[in-house]
Amino acid sequence: MRNPVNSLQRLPESLKATMKSGSLNWSVFFLLTVGLTLGSSLKAQAESPDTAPRELKNTLTQIDAAANSGNIEEVMQFYDTNFRNSDGLTLTSMQEALTKFWKRYPQLNYRTELQNWERDDNGLVAETVTYITGTPTSTTDMKLESVLRSRQHFENQKIVEQEILAERSQLTTGVNPPTVEVNLPEQVAIGKPYNFDAIVQEPLGDQLLLGAAMEEVVDIEGYINPTEFELELLPAGGLFKMGEAPLEEEQRWISAILIRGDGITMITQRLQFVKK
Repeated sequence: MRNPVNSLQRLPESLKATMKSGSLNWSVFFLLTVGLTLGSSLKAQAESPDTAPRELKNTLTQIDAAANSGNIEEVMQFYDTNFRNSDGLTLTSMQEALTKFWKRYPQLNYRTELQNWERDDNGLVAETVTYITGTPTSTTDMKLESVLRSRQHFENQKIVEQEILAERSQLTTGVNPPTVEVNLPEQVAIGKPYNFDAIVQEPLGDQLLLGAAMEEVVDIEGYINPTEFELELLPAGGLFKMGEAPLEEEQRWISAILIRGDGITMITQRLQFVKK
């Protein structure tokens, strides 16, 4: 049987770099989510996007435009100097992580949809879904599809606080990356077991399949310093893992990477451990 470590060494450098990207590749996609709320009362009082103030709609459009142009200075102008994020990011650490990420992936498209909004005593609270895509270029064949649901608080058209509600991303590279179906809930009750399956849909035939799964606590370290995957040779057509939720509420990134000789697929999803 072929040694999976030897197989890894024979992969092109671009693919090996992708496998070593860890949570940074995914998490930084989510730094530019826009429009979310900070209170549990939002669902009961939320207004339709059609009734949203013009300044909120314009701000969301301008943030997307700045992100699509790769203008980090312009993007950061929409964040308050005391910006805080539910994952521990500050204005400085977010700019650092985003700058590193855009150097690696310079051509991304951001599209934000406003889901609902509300006024509070200090400004506007809005919930959005942001779609981030990246298509192959002359220098890379990587393709990205990412969806982030988030809640943010705007004061004077600047984001002062942000909460990530849900996220899922897929990055593929190669001439024929595996088609992967992931089974993972968005929430699990604390202290309960859960399953994480990442299943390749195509028959493997005589091809070898390498892969790995990773579970990481969501924190600022994951944005700045990526973690490497440790690959294993997979006897079946995917990854089948069982985990156990911690005894306290927290969030984790659950990631899978699946590699064939003709392509790679990476998927990351945020999993929330909650009291039920």
